[in-house]
Amino acid sequence: MTNTASRQLEELRELVAEVLEVEPEELTDTGDFIDDYEADSLRAIEILARIDKRYKVEIPQAELPELRNLRAVNDALIRHAPRNG
Repeated sequence: MTNTASRQLEELRELVAEVLEVEPEELTDTGDFIDDYEADSLRAIEILARIDKRYKVEIPQAELPELRNLRAVNDALIRHAPRNG
């Protein structure tokens, strides 16, 4: 993982942890938002809204069922980010 990718993942961890009301250190890459952190659909939508605001990347709400952990959210962010060049 590059420094930029690692930095992005840590920024994303902080953003998601704030929404889920947990400490960033408690949020693992594969911890299930619903089962492990008791998130609901409103928190999932809030995560997408904050990603849109912070990164200017819109992840479709239709993808919410697949975005169950930090790794999946990070992958979606990378997938939907505008390409340079």
